[in-house]
Amino acid sequence: MTSSTPPIARRLPLTRVHHGHEFIDDYEWLRAKADPAVIAHLEAENAYTTSETAHLGSLTGTIFDEIKSRTLETDLSVPVRRGTHWYFSRTVEGKSYGISCRAPISSADDWTPPSVEDGALLPGEVVVLDANLEAEGHEFFSLGTFEVSADESTLAWAVDIDGDERYRLRVRDIATGALSEADDIAGTAGGAIFSLDGQWIFYCTMDDSWRPDTVWRHRVGTATSADEKVFHEPDDRYWVGVGRTRSRRYLVIELGSKITSEVRLLDATTPDGEFAVVWPRVDGVEYDVEHAVVGGEDRLLITHNDGAENFELVDVAASDPLGERTVVIAHDPRSRLEAVEAFSTHLVVSYRRDVLTRVGTIPLTGTGYGPLAELAFDEPLFDVGTGGNPEWTQPTVRLGYTSFVTPSTVFDHNVATGELHLRKRQAVLGGFDPAEYSQARDWAIAADGTRIPVSLVWKTATVPDGMPAPVLLYGYGSYEASMDPSFSIARLSLLDRGVVFAIAHVRGGGEMGRAWYDDGKMLRKRNTFTDFVDVARHLIDTGRTTPALLVAEGRSAGGLLVGAVANLAPELFAGILAGVPFVDALTSILDPDLPLTVIEWDEWGDPLHDAAVYEYMRSYSPYENVREGVAYPRILAVTSLNDTRVLFVEPAKWVARLREVGAPALLKTELSAGHGGVSGRYEAWRERAFEYAWVIDVLHPAPTDSLKR
Repeated sequence: MTSSTPPIARRLPLTRVHHGHEFIDDYEWLRAKADPAVIAHLEAENAYTTSETAHLGSLTGTIFDEIKSRTLETDLSVPVRRGTHWYFSRTVEGKSYGISCRAPISSADDWTPPSVEDGALLPGEVVVLDANLEAEGHEFFSLGTFEVSADESTLAWAVDIDGDERYRLRVRDIATGALSEADDIAGTAGGAIFSLDGQWIFYCTMDDSWRPDTVWRHRVGTATSADEKVFHEPDDRYWVGVGRTRSRRYLVIELGSKITSEVRLLDATTPDGEFAVVWPRVDGVEYDVEHAVVGGEDRLLITHNDGAENFELVDVAASDPLGERTVVIAHDPRSRLEAVEAFSTHLVVSYRRDVLTRVGTIPLTGTGYGPLAELAFDEPLFDVGTGGNPEWTQPTVRLGYTSFVTPSTVFDHNVATGELHLRKRQAVLGGFDPAEYSQARDWAIAADGTRIPVSLVWKTATVPDGMPAPVLLYGYGSYEASMDPSFSIARLSLLDRGVVFAIAHVRGGGEMGRAWYDDGKMLRKRNTFTDFVDVARHLIDTGRTTPALLVAEGRSAGGLLVGAVANLAPELFAGILAGVPFVDALTSILDPDLPLTVIEWDEWGDPLHDAAVYEYMRSYSPYENVREGVAYPRILAVTSLNDTRVLFVEPAKWVARLREVGAPALLKTELSAGHGGVSGRYEAWRERAFEYAWVIDVLHPAPTDSLKR
């Protein structure tokens, strides 16, 4: 076999029998990650993909150069005030990772973040952590925990150098840089916090299936062998996390399945005490807890869905959380309440209405809560949310804002005056003009009459009205995750070549509220796939595109979506781009020993114990439903060897099966990366440049770097 010959995986039949149904799996042997034959097969697939895409080398390089030339490589994030310092991150040209820094505030009432140009240092600036130094000698690097103690003297941070999302936790003195040899904890889940007095670190570890299941209490400076197990969750459906309220009044243990949650609190002044349950778990009830001080009294604000599908906010006494509830924000069938953050003088509320994200504020009065005031924005499509608000008493709210045509923007909202202060807008070098681009909302009608929202963006001059255009159609549609319109420098390389980018907001996502999610999961999961097909047909029937000019993209659970769509309606697409695709879903969800499986039963159903669920999943799982005698579109599957969320074996098996039926499928495996792909911004740009070059080649297969200019 040469690199120009498609690798043909050998068949080693394995019979799987469930609920009286027998399935013969010829490629399950590819799961053996340590088997040299498996690695050899993946390397052969990579060589074949390299050969088949060799003609894209110039275009890939051009797109990479475009991304790089448009990016301000040496830059500074907007500083965030925490304690007596401004914290921020620097990027430096030629360096792949960020540099975390801080500088002292000028006075106690200083809430205006400092700014500098041309890479100059802020007065008193010091480096807290240089991720480039941490990443030296490693092919992969990911920063998990980044936690500064309350007195700002000590840093705890955690890194993953394999891509398997198991992190090594370390501690150092910020002023001297001295590393604590005692505080070296391997195998953590990536999230850790200091106690208020800085004497303890709370962290989580995972079980053998990569489920965070245990919270530990570690005394700083002592041997890890003495760490105390604070909480363990034996139920495989629940993940465990540790955090704190914004007020720092309580330490928090949160545990949740896909449909049920439970919160435990501990007074932060007694970090060696016992955590207490707020509301005992009730199957199907989800809730979050925030602490507020109202009228001088400690209150708990609980966002929950007990009898409130789209969630409501209630107030209870911190001393008696099971006592009387006062409704602060009532349930609204048109608005999905997503998060509430308490400050000393106000609440910040994040919610979703009419597909789009919203943010509003509620003042705290002497006796209760004032009216909700929503912040208004004038674009038809946008995404807004809170971020970088660590201080309990700060008078401003830090917001992140973006749209398809507005680069990432940072605002500070003054709650008392209502003013919105622009702090920074992402630089786009080379003369980017948002007025040259258009964005719009469209609606497709599903077969059952449901209206499916579609978001689109294009460069106005390159897409004449009434003429079909090349379209990259993106979808996800799982876990109530919403795919909101946001700006992308890399995407400009598609838009400027006449490609329209569209998002199909299919059921199973969260864009239209909890019912939208429920209507695309479990035994209604097929709605996710048929919605995407109906959006594609809508774009074709309305003249926006043609099957020859349409590529579908999905990643992770979105890879399941486009994999299922490839079987349902291959005739509608010229190409399928599947990133870390969940395409062997039935096999994975049948195995409770695999990472994520048991907790996923609340998302997909339990095919191991329920015959109806088994048959339903068997009807759509992409691997089992590859069809003979079908002209499949071109397919590119991209995966990572160390991915613990969607194992590399899924796309490997899928491509092997597709090749059996003559489908033009390629497999590209990163041999030192995880679920998020390669690490480092330059490698990420190269990866995206390659994928976009492949998309352009599918839409316009010719030895040129453009569709139309």
